[in-house]
Amino acid sequence: MTKRTTTGGVIIGSSYDEARTRKMNADAQIAELELEKVKGTLCLTDDVVKAWEGVLHACKTRFLSIPSKVARVLASETNPGVCEEILESQMREALAELANYAPASDPVAIISSAPEEETEVAPPKRKRGRPRKAVSAGIV
Repeated sequence: MTKRTTTGGVIIGSSYDEARTRKMNADAQIAELELEKVKGTLCLTDDVVKAWEGVLHACKTRFLSIPSKVARVLASETNPGVCEEILESQMREALAELANYAPASDPVAIISSAPEEETEVAPPKRKRGRPRKAVSAGIV
């Protein structure tokens, strides 16, 4: 029978040792991700999606407003070149306005302003001693 190296009663290379190594690696990866969130180099996909939804909604709204702005002007215009210039100027104006658009939700700001979660939870308090006897109703 061959003796295998142990640490504290656990055989090195056993499934417990492997599981502990995986846990330590996962904890290190989580710590690295948390650090990136704090630095502002990492954000949650849900926050990015919300920000992009805002940007796309603003684009849609702005472009859909163009026809109502130029319809009266174009209705009286007979020269196609002038119609094209009017439409192009309205499109450029909309694009310039959208270039300065600041979304309501900034994914990095959401993370950096989020309250810190407590990592340690206090264990529940245990009652000590024997349980009390139930008192009958009406007897004092």
